[in-house]
Amino acid sequence: MSAQTEQTDVQLQLEQERRRVDVDHFDLTVREVVRMAWSGELHRAPDYQRKFRWDAEREAKLVESLFLGLPVPSIFVATNQDGSWELVDGLQRITTLMHYVEPTPEQLKAIGRDAVLALNGLEKLSLLNGKCFTDLATPLQWAFYKRSIRVTALSDKSDPDVRFDMFERLNSGGIVLTEQEVRSCVYQGKFTTFVKTLAADSDFLSLLKLREGQQDDGTKEELVLKFFAYFYDRASFKDDVKGFLNAYTKAATRSFDEKGAEATFCSAVQHLAALIGGPLLRANWPITPLNQFEGVLVGAADVLAEHGRLGTPPSGWLEDEELLSFSQKGTNTKKMLNGRINRARTLLTPSAKARRPRR
Repeated sequence: MSAQTEQTDVQLQLEQERRRVDVDHFDLTVREVVRMAWSGELHRAPDYQRKFRWDAEREAKLVESLFLGLPVPSIFVATNQDGSWELVDGLQRITTLMHYVEPTPEQLKAIGRDAVLALNGLEKLSLLNGKCFTDLATPLQWAFYKRSIRVTALSDKSDPDVRFDMFERLNSGGIVLTEQEVRSCVYQGKFTTFVKTLAADSDFLSLLKLREGQQDDGTKEELVLKFFAYFYDRASFKDDVKGFLNAYTKAATRSFDEKGAEATFCSAVQHLAALIGGPLLRANWPITPLNQFEGVLVGAADVLAEHGRLGTPPSGWLEDEELLSFSQKGTNTKKMLNGRINRARTLLTPSAKARRPRR
């Protein structure tokens, strides 16, 4: 390939990708940003709101920068179909403003704060140390309200995949989102809510023993999503887990049989919970092996769809060498996925004479 041909191809790819992106830029006052946040016109995504990390001193530094007119990083948002904005990057900055500018007791509770922000640790504006917003003279309050913040908004006309990419690239500043947390922010709707509801199912939770950090990071929701994606559409899987789950979520947001799906999921987790009687664990393994778990859960659903019940697997079946071989290293391929699901089906099928695990 000649250098000129390569340059042309790069230019065409760049133009094609840029057509998928549609953004607007706004300079909004502090007053307007705070109003939008409290009214719900600007959503602070609940899936990572819990990861707010700034302490009072860092909050005070932001307030000081705005008072001084120093540059403050832009806020990035994505536009929802109803015209509201979803916060992508800038959670700490927005929450700081909500904490500082006259919050009511109910509003303080909503952002997880016990008291209004009193400025401390300031060097340039040391005379403001110890003061809350309401302690300031009215002209100073008005001046702060009029300070502007640049907002970059991804239009609702942009491709949802671009929106996902924007969340992944921009959720920073000490906040690291899992893919499922990003997915929940980008593909909001009935399906995402449905997945979250099933992730709280008692039988489902009884099968899981997760690391502490996985309790509230979207791991449970992603396992539910994987169940539906692999049960209903694994023929479409081509080794790219993230892309596959994104595509499935996007399609399910438009059309999904919740009633039938819920019955399928609940039947599978109920039967497995009764069979296992606790978390799905391997010997000498302190947490649930998630790849093996997803294979067993989908395999159980396949068996129930065909036979209406699960068989009694051989003793030590979770240590089955063939099942383990498809569930450990290099497992996120179509071959390995089908391998662990099919082996789980064999072990759980009532009429099958599954061989005992080799020692």
